[in-house]
Parts: sequence; C-alpha cells; structure tokens
Amino acid sequence: MKQGLYTVAANEQLTASVFRMTLRGDTSDLRVPGQFVNVKLDGLYLRRPISVFDCSTNTLQLVFKAVGAGTEQMCKVMPDEAIDLLTGLGNGFQTAKSGERPVLIGGGVGIPPLYWLCKKLLEEGKTPTVLLGFNTAEELFLQQEFLALGVPVLVTTVDGTTGIRGFVTDALQQVDYTYFYTCGPMPMFRAVNRVTRTSGQFSFEERMGCGFGACMGCTCETTFGAKRICKDGPVLEKEEILW
Repeated sequence: MKQGLYTVAANEQLTASVFRMTLRGDTSDLRVPGQFVNVKLDGLYLRRPISVFDCSTNTLQLVFKAVGAGTEQMCKVMPDEAIDLLTGLGNGFQTAKSGERPVLIGGGVGIPPLYWLCKKLLEEGKTPTVLLGFNTAEELFLQQEFLALGVPVLVTTVDGTTGIRGFVTDALQQVDYTYFYTCGPMPMFRAVNRVTRTSGQFSFEERMGCGFGACMGCTCETTFGAKRICKDGPVLEKEEILW
C-alpha cells in the first residue's frame, strides 16, 4: 500500500452519471486486476474506495458513478488538479485458474474492474467473453472499450431496450466457458452463483471504513471464517462464500 498525490490528466463523462478519470502517478503497488484505490476528498472523513479500470506505468484510470457526496465531488475535479490516493489495496483476481475460455460477468458499476482483467487474460493467451448487464440502454457504458479489445461482448437490459432482454444470467446460457469472474450487485451475485456450472471468483462491493483491514468494518463470514473484504478480498472464490 502506498499513499501519494496523483495528477488528474482527464476527467471524462461517459453517461449522465458515469465518469472516467485518468491519473498520473506511482502505480507500482497496483499489481493485479481487481485491486482498488482509496480516494481522499475535501471535507469528507472517510476515503472513497474505487476499483481500478485500467493501469499502466505511471498511469491509472478509474471509472465511477456519481451516487453520493464523494463521487459527486470527484465528477467536478479538473485536469491538473491533484488527488490524494492510497493505492495497491485489496487482493485481486487470480487469472491462473481461468482455463482457456473464461467469461467475465459485470453488472452496472461493477463492470470497470473487468476491463483490466480482460486485458490481462488476453495477454496470457486466453479467449474471454464479456457479459454486461444494465437496467436500460441509457445506462450502457464501456461496451465499445471491450469490443476494441477484440473480445465477444453480450449486453443485457432488463427492459430490452438494447441487447438481450433480461439479466446477465440469461446471456450466460449462450456462452461456453471454463471459468467465471464477476463483479456487481449482490442480487446478481446470488443469481450467478445459482446458475454457473464452474468455479469462479466474485469481486465484492462493500462500504469500507479504512480500506486496509484495520477497522474490521467490512468483515464477512466465509467457510474459512471471517474475512475482511478490503484486505482479504474484494475477490473471493465461489466455494468459500456463505450465501
């Protein structure tokens, strides 16, 4: 874990409420997809945990949705401003277990960390398929970014305004896969757990106090006992999760 100031290179609005922020700074502690950063914001006591969308030498990208005071403040940050980050937090996805044809299942604001994961799997010679779930077409984001990687992308919307009508679990029936990775809301997790026929990894979204395991505020029970989502997760394996 490292703390430092990062310079905003760009802050792009993707949809009415979703933004992509590009930052320059030390990324050496960000080693694997699925890790996150904790953002310090003026006037707010707790840092905001944001998953990493993409990462390279001295550059990282965050994709986030404006849903409260912290993320609303992040939307207004301008290029060349500095932001205080804790980086290298959490245990990320393990790609060694993926097999040749992993499927990546994302719901809403759970989609961003799957992009860096998808790039990593491609670098390893795997052939991932990506499933993106939304409520309606107006919420759609990051589809083109995944398509630009050259991977198959299936989009679902609950109201059927674009892609397959229904949920990501409906699209999953059309995919031949060896393993799965998923990030999204808890109802989607429960549905994915019920229908998936292989092992897989779930990246949990939790409210966090400290972000590095000191406060115990994001503890959950697993088959191995209590685990802290911020430090032992946010990625947990299917077989250890108690639903």
